[in-house]
Amino acid sequence: MEFFQMLAWRWDVTAAKKLTQGRTPDGRIEPSEWAGMLRLVAINAEHATQVDLSEPLIVAPVPNGGLLIIDGWHRLRKALDTGVPELFAVVLTAEEELTCRMFGGEKGEGYIR
Repeated sequence: MEFFQMLAWRWDVTAAKKLTQGRTPDGRIEPSEWAGMLRLVAINAEHATQVDLSEPLIVAPVPNGGLLIIDGWHRLRKALDTGVPELFAVVLTAEEELTCRMFGGEKGEGYIR
């Protein structure tokens, strides 16, 4: 299972990929706007050079927190390194985010399921 964790929140990325498989991207990410967040994410520099930038990122709405990339940080790093100004993204619905959230948030909203 592949997962993404940010602070006290964790998402099942494998489940998110299954939910979004074949879906047309419905969002766009400007890598430069997310560059500061890379300090909070562990990036394998070698892996980042090998990722496919045509694969859309997966973005989740976080309750009371806006949007968060839960899959695609290595693509974001490569886009920044190679000067790609925009990446496509699939944005999860609130229900899908809750389905993929392993823990974090309020009880009754996906907390330690």
